[in-house]
Amino acid sequence: MRIPLPIRGRGASENPPNRFGTLHLDRVDRPDSPSPRTRILHDATREVLSTNRSPDVPFDHGINPYRGCEHGCSYCYARQYHEYLGLGSGLDFETKIVVKRDAPALLRRRLSSERWKAQTLMMSGATDPYQPIERRLRITRGIVEVLAEFRNPVAIITKNHLVTRELDLLVELARHDAVFVVLSVTTLRNELQRVMEPRTSTPSRRLAAICALAKAGVPVGVNLAPVIPGLTDHEIPAILRSVADAGATFANYGMLRLPHSVAQVFEVWLAQHFPERKDKVLNRLRDLHGGSLYDPTWGHRVRGSGVFARQVDQIFGVALRRTGLEPQCPSLSVRAFRRPKTPGQLDLF
Repeated sequence: MRIPLPIRGRGASENPPNRFGTLHLDRVDRPDSPSPRTRILHDATREVLSTNRSPDVPFDHGINPYRGCEHGCSYCYARQYHEYLGLGSGLDFETKIVVKRDAPALLRRRLSSERWKAQTLMMSGATDPYQPIERRLRITRGIVEVLAEFRNPVAIITKNHLVTRELDLLVELARHDAVFVVLSVTTLRNELQRVMEPRTSTPSRRLAAICALAKAGVPVGVNLAPVIPGLTDHEIPAILRSVADAGATFANYGMLRLPHSVAQVFEVWLAQHFPERKDKVLNRLRDLHGGSLYDPTWGHRVRGSGVFARQVDQIFGVALRRTGLEPQCPSLSVRAFRRPKTPGQLDLF
């Protein structure tokens, strides 16, 4: 396998071949090559909600304002979805971001329909709704404004402190038991976060976000995902202690998932930054999945099986009990859901 030079601020250094394509271009790899800049592409879709059919995810509908993610996490399982757009799961995924500018308006139309049955939405099921370009585009902000207006419950998952910008709206939703936030915490080590998740909030900023949300009365928990065997699994007790001290009330975890070309992106990243640990990490993954780097079977894919999987589960369970964190997220309520009147709308009676 050819190992390209790493790119500062990016998780990937090139694009693996697209499994649906016939043409592949290699990036010119020189020390003086300019860093690829982020490009924004418009998504003209007329449907804003995605339907979940996986029993591993406890929600029927999700909403993803962005396709692709500038955070650049080297391990992200959602990288593979960029291949459906004719793009690459490597650099393309983190530099060519497809945005749904009409998402708030589309969501308003969907929730206004009498056919909509109030239920918890997950934001996001794939890419991060608070990735860096959200600070400027404010699409996620618009979505949360609509959800707060309708009081439709939402579960928000992010790695970014920017979620605290929405405290005014989240506090309002929390008054109706209609929101919780999950911060994804993978490591407490800044030096690892900088190269593994180059454009995410630092571990200390994520802890600060947990603290701010908890103090404001917004239910907040943590997802240790992914747990990377041989690289981050030993941090489980320390992470749970830190997030509990910050105010988190529940926690869960998921093992590293490397579907399709994501495996190549992550293998290259390991060779660039942790060559001495590469074999250990990959062999541990194979132990989890019966000799393969990944097994997509529902129920198995997020935890794996075997001796090492049981060991991680036991470590997590013991640390969870010691910190007093709950293993389940809180239940959200649809009782306060409403359809606000449009200007000029009259009651029938």
